[in-house]
Amino acid sequence: MKSASRTTATALVLATAGTLFTATASPASAATACTSPVFQRQFYANTSFSGTPKKTDCDDAIDQSWSGAPVSGLPKDNFGVRWSVTRDFGSGGPFALNATGLDGMRVYVDGVRKIDLWKNVSTTVKKTANVTIPSGKHTLRVDYANWTGTAKVKVTYTPRTTADIDKVKPLVPTGTSVTYDKATGKAKLTWAKNKEMDLAGYRIYRRLKGTSFPATALATTTGTSYTDGTLPVTGDAYYYEVRAYDRAGNESGGTADQLVTTADRVAPGVPAITEATGEVRPGGAGTGGLEVGWGQVTDAAAYRVFRATREDGTYTAIGRTDRLSYLDTSAAESRVYYYRVSAVDAAGNESARSAPYEGRIWDNDPPPLVTGLDVTPTEYGFELNWDKSPATDLRYYTVYRGELVGDEDDGDERVCHGSLVEYVLPGTTSYSYTTLPDGDEVCFFVDAVDDEYNSAVQWSHDGPRAVVVTELDTTPSVATPEGSPLDLSVEGARGDEGNQLTWSGQSAQGFRVYRWNPATSSYERIAELPGTASQYVDTGARLGTISYYWVTAVLPDGTETLPAGGWAVTAPARGTTLSSPSES
Repeated sequence: MKSASRTTATALVLATAGTLFTATASPASAATACTSPVFQRQFYANTSFSGTPKKTDCDDAIDQSWSGAPVSGLPKDNFGVRWSVTRDFGSGGPFALNATGLDGMRVYVDGVRKIDLWKNVSTTVKKTANVTIPSGKHTLRVDYANWTGTAKVKVTYTPRTTADIDKVKPLVPTGTSVTYDKATGKAKLTWAKNKEMDLAGYRIYRRLKGTSFPATALATTTGTSYTDGTLPVTGDAYYYEVRAYDRAGNESGGTADQLVTTADRVAPGVPAITEATGEVRPGGAGTGGLEVGWGQVTDAAAYRVFRATREDGTYTAIGRTDRLSYLDTSAAESRVYYYRVSAVDAAGNESARSAPYEGRIWDNDPPPLVTGLDVTPTEYGFELNWDKSPATDLRYYTVYRGELVGDEDDGDERVCHGSLVEYVLPGTTSYSYTTLPDGDEVCFFVDAVDDEYNSAVQWSHDGPRAVVVTELDTTPSVATPEGSPLDLSVEGARGDEGNQLTWSGQSAQGFRVYRWNPATSSYERIAELPGTASQYVDTGARLGTISYYWVTAVLPDGTETLPAGGWAVTAPARGTTLSSPSES
């Protein structure tokens, strides 16, 4: 309570029509402005509140008592005091007006009397009035009269805040705004203070764009600002709203949504490479490059491609693309590379790199078909010659021998079905094929295979260029009889060591070795061996031909058993073949 101050009377001397008189005046206080919710208080020298107030000042609360005149210029009895205030009650609601004092008290809301205790009393009187004040601005006025004796007055107005009585929601907060600091990732909301007297505070709600506000508030505060330091820095959009709530638990509606788009500091996921391959274009048209492909990554705006020549080597960035593949045009043919890929989002966040993935440009361009194949029958089988392949990446030739399938009499096309018989070095264009020349019709073809194991024949739509040829018939005119007690095997010479004959099956006084002489059309004896012998090396056999042999056992009575027959083929030694296709 602000104490009343005295007002000093001022003597005025007025002259009118030549008459002199003196008057004592107690002027009204100058207009006093009191900031709501502070009361304006006026003191009157009567209980009818007539005339000019003796004093006007401001009072925080109506709670005074006087034993004499409250201010200078008022009598100690029969004076009046008026309090008034116009304030914003926000959403309004149920209020309790309480008046206590000696003597008369009247309480008005917007000029309507709510409490009337207007009489001279000797004991304290009091009264409570429950009223509902609408939302917005309203005027509260209290008139107090002291007729005699001690002056005492106390008037309050307080909201009724029990949940069963107060059903009025606070007003929606106004003036809401939000600012976002990209450096800290924090959002700050501010709003204007609500006018409700029973306001308990504010609740802040946040939702991700595309979702609803949750039932539980993000935070509560009694102030008019809130800083949210829990926003994910993912580049997503979030909305805020503020709701006021009172002491009865009533909650206002939400403010207009306040949008914040957060900074994006979260990298996309790591890509997974699915392929890294390329191939040589047919006809020597180059490689076209090595294409690296990977799966799509959510939120990725681009991808960076890295390459190394070893899996654990240094990876260098070679390109960037917004596609799910990248063509490495600088990759060399048949060279192994290792690739890794990272994902980059629109904010520039980059993921970790993928696991290394091996890639190479495969040469799928086969050599041309072998040309100029010539097959000559010989005494040891066949001699093959062909043109040198123009392929620069030739790894080896393969020689196939087969038989013709199909009956020309029935109109069938005869096809050479061959089996691989030898690998030949790439610098050689001839091959000696050894076999028992007994007059059969056979076919040959030669295939060219490059460094990537591309076969000319396999890639050809027309099939191999086969040569059909008939063997010489070197079969002796004297047939070997059946029934010999001996078993004979013959191994052809390798180089100049001779053909090796080995036999078993009969104990004998001795053994005789015969070789067929086509000039005399007879088997001629070339060796007489003791009974302890089981092997013979014929160093007199001619290379590049076939040798036919008989071996007989000489019995103790000098007679010979039936001969065991065998043969061996020897070809000219050239050293032109490979033992396996991996050799070069």
